[in-house]
Amino acid sequence: MDQTRKFAEIPQISPDTLAVLDSLGFERATPVQEATIPLFCGNKDVSVDACTGSGKTLAFLIPLIEKLRRLEDPLKKHQIGALVVSPTRELARQIHTVLEPFAASVPGLTTMLLVGGSDPIADVAAFKEHGAHVLVGTPGRLHDVFERSDVLDARRLEVLVLDEADRLLDAGYGKHLEALMRRLPKQRRTGLFSATQTEAVEALARAGLRNQVRVNVAVGPAASTSGRTAEEAAGEMKGKKTEQRVTPSGLHASYLVCQSDEKLAHLVHFLQAHTEEKIIVYFLTCAGVDFYSLALPAAAAVGPKLNLTALHGKMKQSQREAKLASFAANPSGVLLCTDVAARGLDIPDVAWIVQVDPPQDPDVFVHRVGRTARMGRSGRALTLLLPHEAAYVEFLRIRKVPMVEEQPAEGVPEVLSRVRRLAETDRDVMEKGTAAFVSYVRGYREHQCRFIFRSEGLDLGHLATAFALLRLPRMPELRGLGDLPYFTPSPVDPNTVKFKDKHREKQRQKKLAERAQQQQRDAASAATERPARPRPEETRERRLPAAKRRQLEARQDEEDFAAEYRMLKKVKKGRMSEVRAPGRCTVA
Repeated sequence: MDQTRKFAEIPQISPDTLAVLDSLGFERATPVQEATIPLFCGNKDVSVDACTGSGKTLAFLIPLIEKLRRLEDPLKKHQIGALVVSPTRELARQIHTVLEPFAASVPGLTTMLLVGGSDPIADVAAFKEHGAHVLVGTPGRLHDVFERSDVLDARRLEVLVLDEADRLLDAGYGKHLEALMRRLPKQRRTGLFSATQTEAVEALARAGLRNQVRVNVAVGPAASTSGRTAEEAAGEMKGKKTEQRVTPSGLHASYLVCQSDEKLAHLVHFLQAHTEEKIIVYFLTCAGVDFYSLALPAAAAVGPKLNLTALHGKMKQSQREAKLASFAANPSGVLLCTDVAARGLDIPDVAWIVQVDPPQDPDVFVHRVGRTARMGRSGRALTLLLPHEAAYVEFLRIRKVPMVEEQPAEGVPEVLSRVRRLAETDRDVMEKGTAAFVSYVRGYREHQCRFIFRSEGLDLGHLATAFALLRLPRMPELRGLGDLPYFTPSPVDPNTVKFKDKHREKQRQKKLAERAQQQQRDAASAATERPARPRPEETRERRLPAAKRRQLEARQDEEDFAAEYRMLKKVKKGRMSEVRAPGRCTVA
């Protein structure tokens, strides 16, 4: 970091912006900032490929502010001068927070955050009333506001930034992005920023960027731009292939091979050994986060207490924001989360990243571990792998993500028995364990590296034990497998397990009673309204050949005619006064 230029040495940065940087404690530019700021402040569109934690946010916010600061005619109330698009609400909120002090240094410049989780009509009304010159938001909400607002004017837009561009395309926001870009003037500066360049990002760059420069900042000694101008550095980086790692240079990544039912014990032992540090733990599914948030306190009953915070995408937006802010503010603690917290979030002082489950998308691995070792700092990452997943290490090495193997620690406690006893006495733990098992099995099949993460290689017995199941759930993936090795069903009947929360248990009993009453009503209604079913032999219709059927019909007609003829003779002899044959004429 000490070999890069100071911000004050970059001529494109104005004194007012330098004052804001100084107040925030930023003195020197990172390599990606040194390479990108002069280009983006000028007449170049940029496609920036740099590892996570390298300072990409300031690399686009500083040029954005400088372009709006230099406008000859101030923007009117509803005129948009810049647009920043982010794939997640959390990242958009973080970008907006960083932007605010810079925007405040430009007289009259206003900003607005537009993300989901609130009423879009309220956002449109707020924009109409207050206006904004810089919009930061997620694609869906930005598209909503553009569609609904009749006062928004984007004709003077100067800068468009697509942050985490690969994620924007992977998440299915392509249609929203296309609709947004069609509304924007072509005479603008556009920046694509991402830690991983994909074919989709390159295609987007070809379609949306003019006078483009590719900035590819490697990690390691080769990344230094000392002694060169930013333009020279960017020119050398453009199209340059390097064998450097794509993770931060200060990151030490390791892995540990163990079975599914050993992960919880290793995690407890690890967390209790690092209680004074800030740690992020990643899981495959939301249900896995919910289960571990209950299982970890029970498993860690003996030893130091763990300060846990759970976060995943199925929580309400207000909950997610509050939990994230609380974790970021604490000097230590453990964040249990899914990939909703994998990209872009700059949480201070994260010492460790632990991946209990590798991500479905291998590109996300880089983003996960990038939550530590940010801006030149050091950090560590540990990944737990199942025995059949060991080839993932070589796969990542080829993708320039080196890892070293860790040996199992000594003295790891046995903890699953405590969690199993808890599941036998608290229905909440039992149900969350079952949901975690089902979602894990189904989520595992969605891994993009299927040659490594083979669903048929998954040991379901160890997995069921890991989630403290009392019985195996009914699901297609278990059909026909019978008893699973390494899994012993609990002697406790799951139907008898109650919620420890008395209110939830009362609600459950009420629902059970209502269901039983409804079943009784349905049975009584079926018995009274449905006619008695005839026996099968009475309803069974013999299917005869056509010729045989015609013979039987002819014989029946002859018998009917003979019977009528006999009755007619009796009438003529006075033995019968009238004959009525059903379906035939009346004979008198």
